[in-house]
Amino acid sequence: MVTRTEATFFPPIPEAQRWLRGVTFPADRPLINLSQAAPADPPPPAMRAAMAQMMEDPSSHSYGPVLGRPGLRAALAKEWAGHYGGAVDANQVAITAGCNQAFAAVIAANCGEGDEVILPVPWYFNHKMWLDMSGVKAVPLPCGPDLLPAPEAARALITPRTRAIAMVTPNNPCGVEYPADVLEGFFDLCRDTGIRLIVDETYRDFDSRSGAPHGLLARDGWDDTLVQLYSFSKVYRLTGHRVGAIVGSERMLHQIEKFQDTVAICAPSLGQSAAQWGLEHLAQWKAEQRDEILDRRAAIEEHFGPLAAKGWKLLGCGAYFAYVEHPFAEGSAQLAPRLVREAGVLILPATMFTPEGDSSGDRQFRVAFANSDRAGIAEFARRLAQVDRPLAAPEGAQ
Repeated sequence: MVTRTEATFFPPIPEAQRWLRGVTFPADRPLINLSQAAPADPPPPAMRAAMAQMMEDPSSHSYGPVLGRPGLRAALAKEWAGHYGGAVDANQVAITAGCNQAFAAVIAANCGEGDEVILPVPWYFNHKMWLDMSGVKAVPLPCGPDLLPAPEAARALITPRTRAIAMVTPNNPCGVEYPADVLEGFFDLCRDTGIRLIVDETYRDFDSRSGAPHGLLARDGWDDTLVQLYSFSKVYRLTGHRVGAIVGSERMLHQIEKFQDTVAICAPSLGQSAAQWGLEHLAQWKAEQRDEILDRRAAIEEHFGPLAAKGWKLLGCGAYFAYVEHPFAEGSAQLAPRLVREAGVLILPATMFTPEGDSSGDRQFRVAFANSDRAGIAEFARRLAQVDRPLAAPEGAQ
């Protein structure tokens, strides 16, 4: 018998790390690793100093409330309501051990064996993996050339077993920021059909738009339809402390409490205290981090010209990611390990973000540029532009 875990694919990040085995990189040409979106730097010094003091509090080493510390739930509800211009109560917030667990908990509370969840393609690979391991069918929703999903295309995929549509904005892997009218259309579709709209906003702090990216929290009865997911890992560099959040209905969170108590009991207490401290003290620092990421996004766009001249295409760019199309005959899954050896560049093939047999996966790559800088991005583009391999036949050629 094959278990559900055996049936899903191996996690892409560890898989990509295997391509580095046995490969040496000259000191004057080190590896440019743009494979993972997790911040490489620790939290800022002021937060680390605060965390050192928190360590002396005995509660930092103990179990806390299953749905999260009251102070953090209240602080996030206040920040969330202010940012989105809607009403959010602390009882509509749950704290989880990272945003991946937030997604897992929402699926556990809303789906049963054989149910379906619609995922726009390209999808976030861990969402697909969890659905596989939960006995829930992931239904692919192809996006257009702009990498945006269309509500009417999703409507055609809804069946009696559909329980939710799950999306990420700003998007991982594509970097695109979903316009407010797209999200409004999906909200209306989900409300009208009685399913959940799950919106993972892990990267919302790096959205290039000023103000709220959508007005869904101002809709009457929003929590009957909308579930938002969030991560403190990216903006406060708390990746190892595993602090995420769910914003949704109190009734759903009551069911999620069963999942949390069984899987993790509670999110790490020290990380929760740090996240609350960040919400209360690091607004200016957070704005500066956003400016840095937006500058790196601009650097990707500025340095893409030589790649475009070689037939590469920049399909999406935003938050931590760029999504690019290559011009070569070889598929991206075969090219990716070659780029490590021949160009000293590690990026992920889009086959890791697309269903098996989806031809777009062979043509595209995800570039996670957030841990680089302008010089590194310029060198990355220069190295890719120097790659010389057989080109794909022109589109439509026999």
